Amino acid sequence: MRLLLTLMATTLLTTTISAQGWVVPRPCVRLCPAHGPCRPCGQAGPAVVRQSSEIRADLDDRVLRYEVTETFVNRGSGLGEADYVFPLPKGAAFQDLKLSINGELVAGEMMNADKARGIYEQIVRQQRDPALVEWMGYGMLRARIFPIAPGERKKVVVRFQMVAEREGDALRIDYFRGKGVRDAEPRLARAGRSDDDFDTDAASRGSFALTYPSSNIYGSPYSPTHSLDVRSRGARREVGVRGNAAAITLLLPVRRSSEPSISVLAHAPRGEDGFALITVTPPLTASRITARDVTLVLDVSGSMAGVKIRQARAAGKQVLATLSPSDRFKLIDFSTDVRTFRDDFVRATPENLRQASQYLESLDASGSTNISGALDEALQGNSAMGRLGLVLFVTDGEPTVGDRDPETIATRVARRRGDRRIFSFGVGADLNVALVERLAVEGRGTAHFVRPEESVERAVSIVASRLTSPVVTDVRVSADGVRLIKRHPSEAADIFTGQDYVLLARYDGSGTAQVRFDGQSAAGPVSWTTRAVFPASSQENSFIARLWATQRVGYLSAQKRKGGGTSELDDEIRELGERYAIPTEFTSYLVLEPGMRLNDLAATGATAGAANSVIRTERTAMAPHAAAPSASKRSFEAARAAAVQRSAKSLAETDEAELSKSAGMKRIGERSFALRNGTWVDSRRTDSMRVVKIRPFSEAYFKLLDLIPDLREPFALSDKVLVAGKQVAIEVTADGAETLSGSDLSSIQSRW
Repeated sequence: MRLLLTLMATTLLTTTISAQGWVVPRPCVRLCPAHGPCRPCGQAGPAVVRQSSEIRADLDDRVLRYEVTETFVNRGSGLGEADYVFPLPKGAAFQDLKLSINGELVAGEMMNADKARGIYEQIVRQQRDPALVEWMGYGMLRARIFPIAPGERKKVVVRFQMVAEREGDALRIDYFRGKGVRDAEPRLARAGRSDDDFDTDAASRGSFALTYPSSNIYGSPYSPTHSLDVRSRGARREVGVRGNAAAITLLLPVRRSSEPSISVLAHAPRGEDGFALITVTPPLTASRITARDVTLVLDVSGSMAGVKIRQARAAGKQVLATLSPSDRFKLIDFSTDVRTFRDDFVRATPENLRQASQYLESLDASGSTNISGALDEALQGNSAMGRLGLVLFVTDGEPTVGDRDPETIATRVARRRGDRRIFSFGVGADLNVALVERLAVEGRGTAHFVRPEESVERAVSIVASRLTSPVVTDVRVSADGVRLIKRHPSEAADIFTGQDYVLLARYDGSGTAQVRFDGQSAAGPVSWTTRAVFPASSQENSFIARLWATQRVGYLSAQKRKGGGTSELDDEIRELGERYAIPTEFTSYLVLEPGMRLNDLAATGATAGAANSVIRTERTAMAPHAAAPSASKRSFEAARAAAVQRSAKSLAETDEAELSKSAGMKRIGERSFALRNGTWVDSRRTDSMRVVKIRPFSEAYFKLLDLIPDLREPFALSDKVLVAGKQVAIEVTADGAETLSGSDLSSIQSRW
């Protein structure tokens, strides 16, 4: 063991610590060909890098059988000897672990977390490499891979088993993949080598897939961390994940015939209200499906000519295709005048659908934009008792005839809407963004903003396909034992077949509480209850905080566009954006596209301090003479981003505009860091905080990691980082303290 640690400590880590395990090269082995002298070591050290990583988890009877397949290649010119080190997930069944290298079973040494920690710490201390810090607390599997000739590939397969945890009425699958390749590449190993020497696409080629039996007892899988692709493979279903988050969390509902599957996840930072994520999957056998009254309103004004009108016709046909025999529908098209397919709702019979399709095909684009008249027509009368009214409204312009005041139009719609849901689609930036957004937000629907180069047909068809077969409508949530506050969605919601209800909220109080769901179905009122624990303090499930904050920023942004900003509203948006690394009107300029000018930031409402931040983080990405986007384009993009935020159900859905894509910004969990003078600084740090400086990889460094496990991922970011707690900040810096007294450590822990 001592020899192995010495070899690890004296060899540069030329590995990619990304998805799963990694290789630790041993000293170079001399090559002695049959003819000619031996090649001395040192001409070109081994460069063993990961080519691909694939994780498969198969679920049967609550047992998860994992198979991790990784391929490594030696890109150096010398013979490589290496050790393979794999962090073992918590709860892995050690007795069932198997290690296969190129098809041959190899004996590997298995260590629990306590024993493995010493090796992690030794490598970190000797290599001056913080990237391994995040694995402390994990067990370890280690085996020798020898030899790896220049250009040779070695395939490593690790198999292990574990029991899937229950989370309420769902099975929970967690897997930690570690950081991306470029972030985790050891700093010393990069010195003097070009980017071509590293397999920078390894993380993107890494994959995770879960398979489980194709049984009706399982509901639709849901992930708060990743987007999911679900498909059938014979007698099993396969779930693939998309997203960059290192930690994967999947919930697989296990439902009964007459009861739903309910799960409650909680995250409770010390000293503040907790965060809750509540999901509901309807029962296996719903009594009856609620019939719908679907109204499609299409803008056919002159600005819709060309591709837009063709897509609008196709979108209408897609909506017709989602109708069931129990549904009724109404088609409205408008320009200067307002026209209808029929005077009132008609049944979705084959003949009516055929004639409606012909009607859509005859639509041409011409004239002005009578939005008020079209909405008045759409909201005439009321849906029949027991039917769900849905309005899909598509426009690409401002109101130019009829009532042209957006406030008056919105007020009248609110008065006449009744219990209808409104889903709005704004096409291009030449429209009244605030009106399109407000119709949906107040109408308990969703707003969608379609760029000119995007497909109107696709946007409408995706939404229409999600709104089929309502199972339970007007779902409201209450809790006895804790108080749920700042909920999103804040209004009652609907559950459709194949979909879950997802509620994000803060909670006040702690302990065991009864959560109650009340709603309406075609068979009458429904009521479901479950008991769940809401902890007073817990660092688990930190992704919930950022998900909640993302949706809240989306709602606050819409509120600001509706009624104008206030200092309190602006402060809350700014604070959420900075704390959770969420793009907002105050922070999104940190990821400005190349070509935008710093001088144009004043038009977005950026403060002087924020502009200085841009100068620090985006100086190299700015072209000095490029034109700024128009005010209408900025408004369109802001509303589009807010709409995505309001409907985000996973971290992957927020990554499109993530701040960490900026060269000077990174996100670790729910924290965001900005690079300032070579140090990654936590956005939560305030001037009033006491700053404790410690030297990287010192005794104080590792003792703080023991006391505050929350520091592992931030410390893995760099050997120059400042992380903020509640009342104290810890800065890792070369001139920091080597040791801290017991009283200092206790003080830091209590203030953290």
